[in-house]
Amino acid sequence: MDSTSPLPLARQFARFAIVGLISNALLYGFYLLATHLGVQHSLAMTGVFALGILQTFGFNRNWSFNHKGSARAAMFRYVIAYAVAYVINLSAMLLLVDKEGLPDSFVEAAMIVVVALFLFVVQRLWVFPNKPTQLGCK
Repeated sequence: MDSTSPLPLARQFARFAIVGLISNALLYGFYLLATHLGVQHSLAMTGVFALGILQTFGFNRNWSFNHKGSARAAMFRYVIAYAVAYVINLSAMLLLVDKEGLPDSFVEAAMIVVVALFLFVVQRLWVFPNKPTQLGCK
């Protein structure tokens, strides 16, 4: 396979998982530290989400998905994908922690998995498409 060929699905997922595991382990540690220090759980989650966007874009674009398209356009789509993921995550925190009283550390740990699966699908199909014409990307 040459360096411009799209990676097979299993390899993309494995690489995405490696980036995600390392990133989320660090970010979850920051989340736990922030909440332990008294930062409100939704504010702490917002901070780690923003940090996650910055920390993972380059690794996912270049290594996980081998994307050769416009970095600027991909970053725009990446931010949109993360904005949607943020709404999903925040909604779960507000519903399951604030309304239902579940432990925030448990809910945030579960949401890492849910959001990661969502982001993999969105990144593979839309953010870093193999073909410029997929889903209206040019």
